[in-house]
Amino acid sequence: MFKPEFLNSIIKAYDVRGLVDSQITPDFTFALGAAFARFLQEEREPGSVVIGEDMRPSSPALASAFADGVTSQGLDVIRIGLASTDMLYFASGKLNMPGAMFTASHNPAAYNGIKLCKSAASPIGQESGLLRIKELISGGIPIPGGSVGKSSEKYLLDDYVDFLLSLFPDLSQTKRRLKVVIDAGNGMAGYTAPAVMAKLNVDLVPMYFELDGNFPNHEANPIEPANLVALQKRVKKEGADIGLAFDGDADRCFLVDENSDLVNPSSLTSLIAVRELARKPGSTIIYNLISSKAVREVVAENGGKSLRSRVGHSYIKKMMAESGAIFGGEHSGHFYFADFWRADSGMLAALYALTGLAATKKSLSSLLKEFNRYSASGEINSVVSDTPATLKAIIDAYGQDHEIDDLDGITVTGLKYWFNVRASNTEPLLRLNVEGDTKAIMQATRDAVLAIITAKR
Repeated sequence: MFKPEFLNSIIKAYDVRGLVDSQITPDFTFALGAAFARFLQEEREPGSVVIGEDMRPSSPALASAFADGVTSQGLDVIRIGLASTDMLYFASGKLNMPGAMFTASHNPAAYNGIKLCKSAASPIGQESGLLRIKELISGGIPIPGGSVGKSSEKYLLDDYVDFLLSLFPDLSQTKRRLKVVIDAGNGMAGYTAPAVMAKLNVDLVPMYFELDGNFPNHEANPIEPANLVALQKRVKKEGADIGLAFDGDADRCFLVDENSDLVNPSSLTSLIAVRELARKPGSTIIYNLISSKAVREVVAENGGKSLRSRVGHSYIKKMMAESGAIFGGEHSGHFYFADFWRADSGMLAALYALTGLAATKKSLSSLLKEFNRYSASGEINSVVSDTPATLKAIIDAYGQDHEIDDLDGITVTGLKYWFNVRASNTEPLLRLNVEGDTKAIMQATRDAVLAIITAKR
């Protein structure tokens, strides 16, 4: 029996994540698999579950225990083996089955976790299933006396690649040959990127493609600038047109331009939005609340409608389903596509960037220049002892003469800047993002807010 406080510590806002051996164990994933099967039966979901796993040493055993939990309830499972998270979403969409992906994304080697979805990659978060699954685990799952489900295997890498490239029919025929450096961070892009790039007119320079869940070169977390330094150096050394960095499960993508400068993810959101609005004029685009305000400006300038979302894939996917949005972008490097079952795909985002670049003679920095209108701090993480007290201190400091909303944490808007402070959904951190009309305004605002945060540590 798993105690509620234990389950609360690892079942997060939109996935399950924790330390291997002490938290994420085969016993736990068996119980999770059984509870997931019961939940699916309650929801009248299709009777099979597709399961993928990343390259972490613990993933195969944990996924096998989960599969045993599912089959103990009479449901079948299909194991697709090594996969990126977006490849699992593809499998869920193509096969119209609920799915489970074993990964801890960008977290260090000591962690593992599970991302769950209903059929057609429909998201499962706290409100859409995780709370019920938690209840089922806490109450204990009896093993029924009937026959158990069956387990089979299916290879889907080629189907995944063909589907992605079908969305860009002209990309493989482009006359401009691009030199592309990819840092897979020893994560799952080392498995998927070679298969995709082999069909494109590119010269590929691979970095850290060896699948190794111990991450011997750097953490597979490209939102941290330190983890992009090696890629920046290699882009400059190779004279490449673009650099691509993926996180551990390859559902996020970050760009480096030809000058080896980091590309603001909001600029990629804007680039994709322009292409999508040209394809489907007047459509709705979703951006999360830490994206640059340039995104909504670009959407409006191109005849689209924009919606602002809180951070997190389950929230954005739900909003996409409700609004009929064709695309959603997050400043954290997650990009969501209606043509991909509203799921996020780092590789699909990369293909949009390559398509935009290949269709012009411009450099990447020139292509994105019109979208870089403001100065951003990037995400700054701080450990604090009392999150509510810290947020209150910020509200007390800014509440008299600033607009403040609490869609996700607190967002404070002034005349020439805005900032958001929110608690992480996956780690014990307080996250700060600041944007100013100029670099000086951004830096002054950043330093003022950080002074309040550090005073509350």
